[in-house]
Amino acid sequence: MNHGQKGFTLIELMIVVAIIGILAAVAIPQYQNYIAKSQVSRVMSEVASLRTAVETCMLNGDDETSCAFGWTESNLLGQEEPEVGQLQEGLVVNIDLDANTASIAATFGGNSSAAINGQTLNWDRADTGTWSCTTSVATAYRPAGCGEAAGE
Repeated sequence: MNHGQKGFTLIELMIVVAIIGILAAVAIPQYQNYIAKSQVSRVMSEVASLRTAVETCMLNGDDETSCAFGWTESNLLGQEEPEVGQLQEGLVVNIDLDANTASIAATFGGNSSAAINGQTLNWDRADTGTWSCTTSVATAYRPAGCGEAAGE
């Protein structure tokens, strides 16, 4: 009568566990980098949507105190609840009607990744009407179209 193997040996199980451990050690940091980069891209896009509202306010002669931005809060900005009448903690809009310039500054906080928490992303409008994006996040997380912040 032939009695074949009916299970796994301890060595085989240990090899499988070791392989899974090695794969996890490589995959988890890569996944965290992916999350941080996607959060920066998301905030870049969310904050960029305010550019249209800022342009409209500037054309109407309104500064940031009298402008209706139509902002929906982001859970990746700020740490605390905003005061009534403000956009959100971690988000600042400045409009200079005399110089024909504006800026939108976002500070990562809330549910953002630890790798980008406390970093900033800025949209700045030149007097010519062109917008540019800068950020203080590490190069690995910086999205295309958003340069390094001055002094970084």
